[in-house]
Amino acid sequence: MKDESSVKIGGWEPGRSVGGGKFPELEKLISGGQTGADRAALDVAIRHGFPHGGWCPKGRKAEDGPLGGQYRLVETTSANYLQRTEWNVRDTDGTIVFGLSKDATGGSLRTINFARKHKKPCLRISPFSAGYQPALSLQRFVAEHGIRRLNIAGSRDSKEPGVWKWTYQLIEEAFFWHSVHGALIGGPGEG
Repeated sequence: MKDESSVKIGGWEPGRSVGGGKFPELEKLISGGQTGADRAALDVAIRHGFPHGGWCPKGRKAEDGPLGGQYRLVETTSANYLQRTEWNVRDTDGTIVFGLSKDATGGSLRTINFARKHKKPCLRISPFSAGYQPALSLQRFVAEHGIRRLNIAGSRDSKEPGVWKWTYQLIEEAFFWHSVHGALIGGPGEG
């Protein structure tokens, strides 16, 4: 079996940089697959042929039914969401928790607490905390912590309608801007 780092994955070649060369260290997006922020990370990775993965609950459990095979997730031994949440935090270099509300609650708050427990860097981002250019906050977080495997977590769509779209747009703007706007010079926060 070949090491994943030596295999071309979904059009993405190892060593190819993210964000027009600004984030060569970012290798993989990790998520638990729940609707909302989790699923946005997986969907943007799939769109751009970028490596993705993570742990999901046994049975590929999500609030809208079992996760489809397009998501390269591995089932945990439990159907409990908390196990996959902790394992995704534990097995990555850092976590960004997305939400539309001012304060983290529920699973988002548990994710933050798991990051503290495992001494992993964690950024909570919302329209209230993101400032003028939230994509730059994501970029800074990844660069400052040298994150290679980034866990994306956050609210479900049923709890915060619109969180999938907001999260998708921010991840795409922060890390895949040049893929979307290839003919343009610059990037988020430039110009």
